[in-house]
Amino acid sequence: MKLYNSLTRKVEEFVPNEEGKVGMYTCGPTVYHYAHIGNLRSYIMEDVLEKLLRFSGYDVKRVMNITDVGHLSSDADTGEDKMLKGAKREHKTVMEIAKFYTDAFFADCAKLNIKTPDVVEPATNCIDEFIHMIEVLLEKGYAYKAGENIYFDTSKLDNYFVFGDQNEEELMVGVRDDVSEDENKRNKNDFVLWFTKSKFEDQALKWDSPWGVGYPGWHIECSCISMKHLGEYMDIHCGGVDNIFPHHTNEIAQSEAFTGHKWCNYWFHVHHLNDETGKMSKSKGEFLTVSLLEEKGYDPLAYRFFTLQSHYRKPLVFSFDALDQAAATYKKLRNRALAIKAEGSLDDALVKTWHDKFADAVGNDVNTAMGLTLVYDVLKADLDGATKIAIINDYDSVLGLKLLEKTENENAPAVDPELAAYVEEMIAKRAEAKKAKDFALADSIRDELKEKGVVIKDTREGARWNLA
Repeated sequence: MKLYNSLTRKVEEFVPNEEGKVGMYTCGPTVYHYAHIGNLRSYIMEDVLEKLLRFSGYDVKRVMNITDVGHLSSDADTGEDKMLKGAKREHKTVMEIAKFYTDAFFADCAKLNIKTPDVVEPATNCIDEFIHMIEVLLEKGYAYKAGENIYFDTSKLDNYFVFGDQNEEELMVGVRDDVSEDENKRNKNDFVLWFTKSKFEDQALKWDSPWGVGYPGWHIECSCISMKHLGEYMDIHCGGVDNIFPHHTNEIAQSEAFTGHKWCNYWFHVHHLNDETGKMSKSKGEFLTVSLLEEKGYDPLAYRFFTLQSHYRKPLVFSFDALDQAAATYKKLRNRALAIKAEGSLDDALVKTWHDKFADAVGNDVNTAMGLTLVYDVLKADLDGATKIAIINDYDSVLGLKLLEKTENENAPAVDPELAAYVEEMIAKRAEAKKAKDFALADSIRDELKEKGVVIKDTREGARWNLA
């Protein structure tokens, strides 16, 4: 298996620290708002990577943090804590906001068939670990106190910009908000490890520390949470490309200063989802969520299919026209897969041959587009139905498109033909009423059907119905 390593900027043969086992870490969400579909592109591709590793025979332990404190609205360690910002916006406590949006995040992941990591750890669970790491960094001379805060001293490193020799302008692509100068810093690239009460008096979550009552900086949490569950040697660290600087750069700085050795061998970064105006971002105010796609009639798995058509290291441009095309293609693909009859005998040797084809093709830097091509190749191949079904199920364990899993309607018991004909007639009348903008009649038809136990769901492909 080969992976592009952002640290070396090369495609490399993947070799784990311990044979047969993989320690994998994913930067989780800051749970102050819904995840937008651009965020979720990264989690889809990281999910594919994890499933591909398992497909390839590795025993994978994947860890994800939940940022519920300490992520400021500027990557320059200035501005308001995003969690506090969310609490003020919705007139709730920070922990109520964290619980609601954590649940919402994993609900979206479930709709996209993203596996929940083996370990999910909120930052607020690990304050003792943060304080311990900061104490060690102070003892080793890699940190200093200034303005009542604790900073990491980047001048102590031989090479701070470990992800390459980009110039400052290129590195600032990853910095998501306006940067202002922090006069406490000895060097402009130094970053905060711990804020005290002198920094933000209105901070909702605070803890005692050797340096005063306060709370951790954002970057410290991923280093500590990963080491808590994966130890001091990690195989793969994942995140969006916008995490490279400063977040992942800072993680490496503090982790390797703390351990005294190389910390993580492979860095996996997913590129942005762009719309016509550029990178999709919560800071713009308007952003697309999974729920909004559903309201517009899209199956969330059609969005997963849309993302798998492109390579994770290329920016992906989103438009509804492109999503419409992907949704139609996905529907046709599922229908073809579901139409396969489980006839003939299962040929285990052929299943193994096709398994190896997929491992070679998709294992070349997570080439999901090639994985989809191989699905079509299987459908066209002269194989018994039982063997085709086994191969497609094998592939779908990585692609996660539920190609052979029937929907509620497809699994529903047979409906009385007279009732079905009546429902279809009424749905046609409702469609005519909506086209004529007679919404009162359309609603009355919907309500009449509801009384008969018929539930209607409007989609971009027309109304669908099932019995309640």
